[in-house]
Amino acid sequence: MTLWEKKYLPNELTILRIVLTAIFMVFIFFPGIKARIFAFCLFGLASLTDIYDGKIARKYNIVSDFGKLMDPIADKILVLGAFLVFIQMRLIPAWMVIMIILRESFITSFRLIALRKGKVLAAEDAGKHKTVSQMVTIFIILVLLIFKEVLSEKSLWSERIEFYSGLGIMILMGITLALTLISGISFILKNKHLLKL
Repeated sequence: MTLWEKKYLPNELTILRIVLTAIFMVFIFFPGIKARIFAFCLFGLASLTDIYDGKIARKYNIVSDFGKLMDPIADKILVLGAFLVFIQMRLIPAWMVIMIILRESFITSFRLIALRKGKVLAAEDAGKHKTVSQMVTIFIILVLLIFKEVLSEKSLWSERIEFYSGLGIMILMGITLALTLISGISFILKNKHLLKL
């Protein structure tokens, strides 16, 4: 790997994550099993860019202000993009996603305030755990969508399966929402000194 690649690859992966999110949001609405699987793969690839940009940055000790700021924002775009799609598909309630959006918007605003004061706030462990929980929930929902397409083609999908899959989604979203709010509160408390004039 060249010096140029070492320096810029993590940021390129961050940008790629945003592009893949946009493509995912288009293909998820296409009908059929192939489209569902392709959307799942797109989301998986986007998630992998999040893992590898961090690994590369740590391995070669590459820390940039762009990466510190844009990496968590790219994560938010990926996750919120998927949740907004699920609202449109009537898989999750809008109020849960609104709570997540409010939290993410507030934290992003908090980061911008810190940036004006010359501080770039990297993601904390609680925030990373929150992101993992969100992505796991999204992956499971995508798997359920594929599962539904397969069973529907064979006329095996039933109201009972629909009920239990919906219940499982609600439980997962409840856990995700709780971790999202807790991590946001933790982030604010740790950095509250930056709000002082």
